[in-house]
Amino acid sequence: MTLGEKLRYLREVEGSLRGLGRPMRQSEIVQAVRTEHRRTISQSYLSQIESGARRHMRQATRMLLAQFFKVHPGFLVDDPEGYHTELASDLRTTEGQLDVWLLHGSERFVSDPEISSVLLKIARHEDTRGCLVLLGAILDTPGLAERLLEALRPETVRPARSRDRKGRRAHDME
Repeated sequence: MTLGEKLRYLREVEGSLRGLGRPMRQSEIVQAVRTEHRRTISQSYLSQIESGARRHMRQATRMLLAQFFKVHPGFLVDDPEGYHTELASDLRTTEGQLDVWLLHGSERFVSDPEISSVLLKIARHEDTRGCLVLLGAILDTPGLAERLLEALRPETVRPARSRDRKGRRAHDME
């Protein structure tokens, strides 16, 4: 991933984290950096980095953007050729891997704000794995998911799809 791609990704994540439901614009980043860190960076400088016109940034800028986006400064460089983000270190925990996976999912479903928000909530929860295991248990208990939805949000309940004894949807068997 190039530095420009990373900055675009960080603008998307930051927009979601701030409840915008869209990536933050470069001008919004400039304003937020000025307000929150009392330092300046120009929108044209960000644009040059994102477009690849400027391949590297000054160390002071790297540190400022790392603080703003809450990432390690080493993240704000081009990845070496052949580097794959799918490769997970043996030192990474299941919890950390789940959080990253959920954050990526949240970004993929930014067009569905409700789903994006739920994925973010799970990723931010201190027991991400426990949340997913709980969801699995709810889904394994016949009728529980529908009853919970009806109790918590009656306006969103949709008719349950019929399933056979093996759990297959009726239309899947045709």
